[in-house]
Amino acid sequence: MERSDGPGGSPPVETWPGAAYPLGATYDGGGTNFSLFSEAAEAVDLCLVAKDGTETRVPLDEVDGHVWHAYLPSVGPGRRYGFRVHGSFDPGSGQRCDSSKFLLDPYGKAFDGAFDGHPSLHTYGEDTLGHTMTTVVIDPFFDWGADRPPRIPYHETLIYEAHVKGMTAAHPEVPPELRGTYAGLAHPAVIDHLLALGVTAIELMPVHQFMHDQVLLDRGLRNYWGYNSFGFLAPHTEYSSATEPSGVVIEFKAMVRAFHDAGIEVILDVVYNHTAEGDHRGPTIVFRGIDNAAYYRLDDADRSLYKDYTGTGNSLDARHPHTLQLIMDSLRYWVTEMHVDGFRFDLASTLARELHDVDRLSAFFDLVQQDPVVSQVKLIAEPWDVGEGGYQVGNFPGLWTEWNGKYRDTVRDYWRGHPATLGEFASRLTGSSDLYEATGRRPSASINFVTAHDGFTLADLVSYDEKHNEANGEDNRDGESHNRSWNCGVEGPTEDPGILALRARQRRNILATLLLSQGTPMLAHGDEMGRTQYGNNNVYCQDSPLSWMDWSPIDSHADLLAFTRRVAGLRATHPVFRRRRFLAGRPVRDEHRPDIAWLTPSGREMTTEDWDSGLGKGLAVYLGGDAIPEPDHRGRRVVDDSFLLFFNAHDADLEFVVPGAPSETRWVGELDTTSSTGAMGLVTESGAVLTVRCRSLLVLRRDRPS
Repeated sequence: MERSDGPGGSPPVETWPGAAYPLGATYDGGGTNFSLFSEAAEAVDLCLVAKDGTETRVPLDEVDGHVWHAYLPSVGPGRRYGFRVHGSFDPGSGQRCDSSKFLLDPYGKAFDGAFDGHPSLHTYGEDTLGHTMTTVVIDPFFDWGADRPPRIPYHETLIYEAHVKGMTAAHPEVPPELRGTYAGLAHPAVIDHLLALGVTAIELMPVHQFMHDQVLLDRGLRNYWGYNSFGFLAPHTEYSSATEPSGVVIEFKAMVRAFHDAGIEVILDVVYNHTAEGDHRGPTIVFRGIDNAAYYRLDDADRSLYKDYTGTGNSLDARHPHTLQLIMDSLRYWVTEMHVDGFRFDLASTLARELHDVDRLSAFFDLVQQDPVVSQVKLIAEPWDVGEGGYQVGNFPGLWTEWNGKYRDTVRDYWRGHPATLGEFASRLTGSSDLYEATGRRPSASINFVTAHDGFTLADLVSYDEKHNEANGEDNRDGESHNRSWNCGVEGPTEDPGILALRARQRRNILATLLLSQGTPMLAHGDEMGRTQYGNNNVYCQDSPLSWMDWSPIDSHADLLAFTRRVAGLRATHPVFRRRRFLAGRPVRDEHRPDIAWLTPSGREMTTEDWDSGLGKGLAVYLGGDAIPEPDHRGRRVVDDSFLLFFNAHDADLEFVVPGAPSETRWVGELDTTSSTGAMGLVTESGAVLTVRCRSLLVLRRDRPS
């Protein structure tokens, strides 16, 4: 059948009925099938856009289960398109159809152009073509070669959170034309840096296609972080060196292949909790104009408004079957077609809200649990949102790991000398069994982190008591005000050698604690090289050197980098620091030594009174390498060295007795955070007395007989 429905006597477009599934535009080598869900639509036009901007409208006459579809044998990769949805514009009833709006494909796999902020994007009845992006048909075929997912077990995983542009925008070894791109991130210089750190997974901040908030553009800023998605199946175009939209997809796939070749997994930070369309005053670019009431959670009292559990103006309705289908189709696409290895879900509690409360038995969790593709990759929840009851650390189902916010807070409090933290610090150090064991999960369910993209960098955490976000143009009102930070005596930059030395030691204390804790550690990019944002703890709008990773001080921070590599190597070499199961605290098998013991500085085991002491900031931990009950992946017994860890968060030196009968065992120093690189040459024996410097950590290894 041929139809000619374009304005101005456009040439006819050959149209076949096509299929309702898969949704979106699917090129099969001969033509392209187009499919769009809209229960609110009375009619739908497929809009083909030529390079000169002219539009040809093809009515989609085939409808199955509210899915509008057609197959166009003449359309192939590179063709730009969108939709116009005819239907009711009645905000009070929750519907906002407006056929004057050129709408993007929710299943679009590539986009072209830009949003120009034209008022028509926000008003009813004005055409938006030319003021918005267009969706682009892609060729899905790519030579993956022998690519295979690394499938690193959680207990062997070290995650590195990074921003695609920020990681390489100023990297001197990355060619200028590749800086800030997927290809730049996959450059050997970057991969070598990650491998030297022992990184096994890179977690990318949002790479789904997103838009920049107009309010930021008006202030000369941009949405740097990218938590403003609208294209859940498309890699963000600005992070590509390609000149054509299809090339963006190819470049992303090549990046994943390069990481896999190096044995590094790729995890995506995904934002399914809201979209870039914002509240009722926001732009109409995709979901709002297609089926507003299906895609969004609307206010029960006034359906012209949105429920906002995210602080961004809207919340996607993960209770609706077609919204759930979009989320699940997107997740499967990134695994099967883009070969990514896992996801970190931004504000994941929003996805778990059934009526109002967060529900562990929500439809979203049910679908993930039974999905044969999605259930087999790494699933990491940010277990909170901004709604009532949204803080859900420890409450996600069995498949899930979680950003452990309690770990972050406790480690910060302990090392800044906050009182009454000793007991909780011990729990966080050993994998947070109080949070995860009851749900059948293991220590690796705890994604341990102290810093992340949101908040202070590690260098700033020990240099600022207060946030300094003036550059954001919001009178320093934005960002978290309670940071559990400590400036070590002076706010911000200083030349005082004593304060600089203390700050450096505090950085090493935190890094060592993070990497030697049970659970899955996550480093924030640049912390290993002293990256600073000069006290700004909310650089979401700072696409500038303030937020980019500065590679120039790599020589001046060579010691910190060497220290981080040393501790990461210690973790990778010794399974006692990355146990698969929770520690028992008692002898296992026939061994007379326990797998863990908590000791006072005097060398005796901790009592309830010791734990309850609000002033206690010093303790020793014994980790028994010969008391590991779980086997390795081939069923063999795991035997490791035993270690002693001496923690001193006091502002004064403490004397620790090395446990055991005098001369029973010889101990060798492995790590000392008072040393700039962590190296130490100490050899001592059980019964000896060691002086552990104020605010420092000492690690000893039991010397085995030859």
